Amino acid sequence: MAVPLFNLTSDLVVSRLCLGTMTFGEQNSLAQSFQLLDKAFHSRIRFRSGQKPRGEVRNISAVGFEPGKFPAIKLYLQQRQVSGPSGQMGWIRGGPGSLDAWNITEAIDGSLTRLQTDCIDLYQIHWPDRYVPMFGEIEYDPTRIFSSVSIEEQLSALQKAIGAGKIRYVGLSNETPYGLMKFLHAAERISIHVRIVSLQVLYDSQLYLKNCYNLLCRNFDSGLAECCSHERVCLLAYSPLAMGILSGKYLSLGGGPDDARMNLFRGRYAEGESRYSLSNSTIKKATDLYVKIAKKYGIHPVSLAIAFVLRHPLVASAVFGATKLWQLQEVLDGCEVELIPEIVTEINRVHSAFPNPCP
Repeated sequence: MAVPLFNLTSDLVVSRLCLGTMTFGEQNSLAQSFQLLDKAFHSRIRFRSGQKPRGEVRNISAVGFEPGKFPAIKLYLQQRQVSGPSGQMGWIRGGPGSLDAWNITEAIDGSLTRLQTDCIDLYQIHWPDRYVPMFGEIEYDPTRIFSSVSIEEQLSALQKAIGAGKIRYVGLSNETPYGLMKFLHAAERISIHVRIVSLQVLYDSQLYLKNCYNLLCRNFDSGLAECCSHERVCLLAYSPLAMGILSGKYLSLGGGPDDARMNLFRGRYAEGESRYSLSNSTIKKATDLYVKIAKKYGIHPVSLAIAFVLRHPLVASAVFGATKLWQLQEVLDGCEVELIPEIVTEINRVHSAFPNPCP
């Protein structure tokens, strides 16, 4: 099947599915990674999201995505991310840093080198360079504010990269309504004085956000959606399967396959495990009900979850992960699922009973 496309701008088109590659080289082999990329490419997925792998697997993944080794990667619409204060991710340029001009420039140049390409179409800032509630936190704590790089400095570095032809479009990730509007206002303010294409693009054309959105987490609709709708912002929805639990595989008596991510790497993804823990009875009950809706209508739970995300009018693409070909196929099938009114009604009934159990 051919994955539908979405026009982000008049000259930038992405597929409605975006293949996340964070687990490549760690959860599957180099050969398996190539098989997934082949199938994704032939299914017209031209959008790939990648994060620099951790420690001992860096070299495996670096080879895996080297265009010289795999020519088709050059044909992908590349998306790489600038990482700000990165918490535990000490393998990203030596550890937690900031989104100052040097780090942004180094990240862009490093991505261009690894990808062996001259230009990146869509470049995203992975985290805000300031304190924000993250990883399931729902309360803002003013005492945790720290000194951060100004949005103006970040925009200036990005505008230089666009002026140099290194990147074309800029997006944000894991942002809040406040952060989104601050970026938009800063871009508008600076562009009054400087004619920079990056700022024109960032404000006048499209901005792209990558935030969690799935059946168990619809917080996007509570604040960001209004901003996005009025400011012509598209959402790149990550974690559409809620770290895999919406597949239903972790509901089995054995707790799911041994090689499933939350079993294979138990304890590594502490934030995700706490957010999507089926030991929480509310999360487990909601997940079970969504899986039952899928089975009632003869739809695979993965395909139902993907179809739900893609039906949102502000979602441009769903960012998913897969380590096996059959998993990728279940996601692809979601593009062909039509959520009839009866299904949507049942989904919303569950949501009303268990609203956003995984914030």
